[in-house]
Amino acid sequence: MANRLVRSLFAAGGMTFVSRITGFVRDILLARLLGTTALADAFFVAFRIPSFLRRVFGEGAFSQAFVPVFAAQLHEKGEGASAEDEARAFIDHMTGTFVLVLLLVTVVGVLAAPVVIWVLAPGFLANPAKYHLAVRLLRITFPYLFFISLVAMAAGILNTRGRFAAAAFTPVLLNLSLIVAAGVIAPHSRAPAVTVAWGVFMGGILQLLFQIPFLRRIGFLPRPRFSFHHPGVRRVFQLMVPGIFGSSIAQINLVVDTMLASFLVTGSISWLYFANRLLEFPLGIFGVALGTVILPHLSAKHVKASSEDFGHALDWALRWVVIIAIPAAAALMVLSMPIIVTLYRYGAFTAFDAAMTGRALVAFAVGLPAFLLIKVLAPGYYARQDTRTPVKIGTIALIANMGFNLALIWPLAHAGLALATSLSGILNAYLLYRGLRRDEIYRPGPGWRRLWVQVGGASLAMVLLLWPAHHVSRAFFTASGAHRAMVLGAWIAAGLTVYGTVMWLLGVRPQALRLRSIGANEDA
Repeated sequence: MANRLVRSLFAAGGMTFVSRITGFVRDILLARLLGTTALADAFFVAFRIPSFLRRVFGEGAFSQAFVPVFAAQLHEKGEGASAEDEARAFIDHMTGTFVLVLLLVTVVGVLAAPVVIWVLAPGFLANPAKYHLAVRLLRITFPYLFFISLVAMAAGILNTRGRFAAAAFTPVLLNLSLIVAAGVIAPHSRAPAVTVAWGVFMGGILQLLFQIPFLRRIGFLPRPRFSFHHPGVRRVFQLMVPGIFGSSIAQINLVVDTMLASFLVTGSISWLYFANRLLEFPLGIFGVALGTVILPHLSAKHVKASSEDFGHALDWALRWVVIIAIPAAAALMVLSMPIIVTLYRYGAFTAFDAAMTGRALVAFAVGLPAFLLIKVLAPGYYARQDTRTPVKIGTIALIANMGFNLALIWPLAHAGLALATSLSGILNAYLLYRGLRRDEIYRPGPGWRRLWVQVGGASLAMVLLLWPAHHVSRAFFTASGAHRAMVLGAWIAAGLTVYGTVMWLLGVRPQALRLRSIGANEDA
């Protein structure tokens, strides 16, 4: 089981890596096409709204409620044919009911697009052209929510059955759709932002169609049947109600950032978007992959009342977060400008845009370890079907974020909004951790003090090596994209080599990171 969990983590992480690479290509084309103009701000607002709701209804609250209930259907009565038949019936009823709910939300969203933009980007009202464009784009992109939420359900089925790679690969199709739209069609269009919006719409359809053969292969292709009365369906929606808010804290913070940024200078929304996309690289490759893999595993351990294994799995995941998150955050801070200039400094994206995006990236990177911790700590509650506690904690973090926003937006502008998000994320992660410790759900295993010394020492050595790259020369700005990529790649390879070497010299070995090794290390 331990080796299977590690293999699942790397399978999901590998497919997510492919997704993030194609996502970078997509963002490079968007930066080249739209820059940080009013067109870009309008598109990113219209794209962010269904993406926000997707993470709430689809990948967030729904998945966190659906996976534990589905796992219970499979495991509570054994692994026999009768249990699978009951699980299939649950899937059928859940699909039919979820489709109806999503249709209603989508229709309301399309019709209410003017109100949605007025509420979420009120600063656009000062520029009627930008406002009306954002409304038009939202009406095209909003149906993406319908398709991607069903994709999230399909991914929950596949993940619970131990099939992680297909679900992790699916976002590549959205990226490919946007690459074609932004790189092939839009440059020849009179309305490039509208063309890219249609790319979002088509990406949702492609992702849903891609899931069908995999569901059929494992025997869980749904035959939709509407029923709010099925016990499993009722349980999912009961868990979703508090989970909708709890899972959306980070997204609500981004929406609040967007609202406030709409009052700042044109380009602020785009600078935050591009910086956040760079943060999503380590967060998506490792954090999402780890959270995706750990939730079904913890759910099964909870159903089987294996509290010791539950705690060991959490401890294993948290160790991985520390080993990955600390050096990743440090590297993003030090290499912020070289990364941004290499990826985005083309076409309509200026040197000034690169500097402003760099400020936001450094501020976001402060919170990267916390964002990754949340991906592991929150499933520690959701796997036990406790969605209320993360809601209470999330409420505190949300209120704190609003206070941080008001305190930091004046001196730091858009970078202050990014830093506020990071600080509220740190508070969120701390409270989640404290709750698991207080309730004795999680007890740190031995070896943590040594691990902190090892990671801290290796990260410091990496930062000292990379520090000369922090300042971007005029020659680097004017160099070709291929040259920039080669130089940046060399710095990243050197940083990884130093980090890995120092970790090895300080005693970290790959076998010590296996799940079964927890408890075998020396005392903390």
